[in-house]
Amino acid sequence: MASWIKMIADENADGPLAAALEQARTPHGTVDNVMRVHSLRPETMCGHIALYRSILHNKATCVPKAFLETVGSFVSRLNACPYSYSNHWKNARHLINDPVLSARIEASFDHQEFRRVFSEKEAVMLEYARKLTAEPGDMEQDDVARLQALGWKDVEILEINQVICYFNYANRLLNGLGVTTEGDVIGFYPGDREAPA
Repeated sequence: MASWIKMIADENADGPLAAALEQARTPHGTVDNVMRVHSLRPETMCGHIALYRSILHNKATCVPKAFLETVGSFVSRLNACPYSYSNHWKNARHLINDPVLSARIEASFDHQEFRRVFSEKEAVMLEYARKLTAEPGDMEQDDVARLQALGWKDVEILEINQVICYFNYANRLLNGLGVTTEGDVIGFYPGDREAPA
């Protein structure tokens, strides 16, 4: 069973759900369970697709995709979400394209000594991701001012903030409904659809 709630198969979909499933198709022609779990409410599937693509598949994004996927993977690790972690860490490893560095980065997720692997600028951003995920009510203006002082542009801070927020949403969707990767194609899709800039 791929989730704890009913998910409607393609052959049983019509009207708005059929259209939403078409929009959600991967380059492999499948619909991942992270989207299919919305099948009882196609409107939220469409919203999820739009949010996901605007954050992780937007040609206008300034922050390198490898770092965005790394941040998303770290958030998913913090939230103990195996679905998102397996998919997005595979994406990150593919984009990093260095098995030794990837192993060092993955190890840093556990001990959170990011300065051994990342630049100071990136390490502080990962600390921001940890705090926003684990202690959202404790966020202060100084958390953002620290990023700005290290050279992060406001648009980059916004982009990474949205990655952190998206993964917290997706992790809770997946963990809360028991969604598994059963039947999914895991990880990187060459030629992934992008949102318009």
